[in-house]
Amino acid sequence: MSSSSEHGSCSKLPLREIPGSYGLPFFGAIKDRYDFHYNQGIEAFFRSRMQTHQSTVYRANVPPGPFMAGDSKAVVLVDAVSFQILFDNARVDKTDFFDGNFMPSTDFFGGYRLCPFLDTTEPQHQTLKNFFLSTLAGLHNKFIPIFSLCMSQLFTKLEDGVEGKDGKSYFNDLSDETTFNFMFRLFSGNRDPTETAVGSNGTEYLNKWVFLQLAPLMTLGLKYLPNFLEDLALHTFPLPFCLMKSDYKKIYDAFYSSLGSILDEAEKIGIKRDEACHNFIFLAGFNAYGGMKVFFPSLIKWVGAAGEGLHRRLAEEIRAAVKQEGGVTLSALNKMSLTKSVVYETLRIEPPVPFQVGRAREDIVVDSHESSFLIKKGEVIYGYQTLATKDPKIFERGEEFVGDRFVGDGEKLVKYVYWSNGRETENATTADKQCPGKDLVVVLGRLMLVEFFLRYDTFSIEYGTILLGPSVTFTSVTKAT
Repeated sequence: MSSSSEHGSCSKLPLREIPGSYGLPFFGAIKDRYDFHYNQGIEAFFRSRMQTHQSTVYRANVPPGPFMAGDSKAVVLVDAVSFQILFDNARVDKTDFFDGNFMPSTDFFGGYRLCPFLDTTEPQHQTLKNFFLSTLAGLHNKFIPIFSLCMSQLFTKLEDGVEGKDGKSYFNDLSDETTFNFMFRLFSGNRDPTETAVGSNGTEYLNKWVFLQLAPLMTLGLKYLPNFLEDLALHTFPLPFCLMKSDYKKIYDAFYSSLGSILDEAEKIGIKRDEACHNFIFLAGFNAYGGMKVFFPSLIKWVGAAGEGLHRRLAEEIRAAVKQEGGVTLSALNKMSLTKSVVYETLRIEPPVPFQVGRAREDIVVDSHESSFLIKKGEVIYGYQTLATKDPKIFERGEEFVGDRFVGDGEKLVKYVYWSNGRETENATTADKQCPGKDLVVVLGRLMLVEFFLRYDTFSIEYGTILLGPSVTFTSVTKAT
């Protein structure tokens, strides 16, 4: 048996039995699934159990349950200290866990178990992740020019909408187009994706592909669709790949025909060409596109809602750094402490991936702030990050968006930002499950703010909630004077 605390030393906290129960076999899992999707909603599901048990570590059934997940019984973690056990790959097995305690059919990935579903102990995990990391490192000088090109296209469409008849511009679609355009151009040598097999339908195909995989965690919220019918359709049995087989073939053909040099390098190190292509589709189309589909609208929502005071401070910092460096460069980005803090704060308060899941390799004693708990070998560990990164014992006013939270002395709190399946202060390696593109996402978030506030003094938005994250609509933009 091993012990876990924030600093890795043996726990000195009192050992407490993990509270909570799973209810009756089968029916308990169905009840909790209905609470999660319909009766309470996601955050209330986790928060109410935390309050009932007076514990940030407790037992509950987690979705999707029968008949999609082999085991719905889990030990839930919702504080910033206990959550960190999920990053300890020596003691937590991540085999076939990615967004939850289920795995989509490998038909969605060309028949392969891709890198995200491999445990760190599997040799192919190290090979593939090392290839991702080295490829991204070799492309770092392309990030800024390609993203700037894509953002210029976004601004043209955004302004056409705001200045048009309706006086509004829906940001999410523009953001999706920008993300897909950028990721495809980055890996293909700046090739326009509309000139490939996907044509102008790249985001449509990827949205469908992502939805079919994440449906077990989604609630449509359709007024005239009874809950039991939606639950039966989305949460009981996996949606079949045949619904998008032809569309995925177009995605695959576009990547395969455009990633020649990357696939050549993959073959040189022993990765099959088609396996490498499917992995890069997932990296670009799920990790990056799927993540930024939530992150970019979240970023603009929180910044927009913060108002002109934050806008003015961001504009002043960004324009001063760009002027000092003679342009938008990585060196200029590194001088923008407020801009960086705003990105981290967005990732903290609304993480693009809210769940982290693993299985205990051995008996583990896990610490929360007040107690320690014994998790038995083989038990599923389920972290709900959205509460863990609002932990009031770590973050003052954790439920609020505080743009400069990570400026100055606040920078020490960055280690509690967990959005990438790891601490933000740590670099992704082949020995962990941290997102290989974590640094790219942070850079792109900062670049988006830079591009916005070089062009605009302020803007106003309306926002709401959709299937994946917030919806954002621009109602006005004030160009820089």
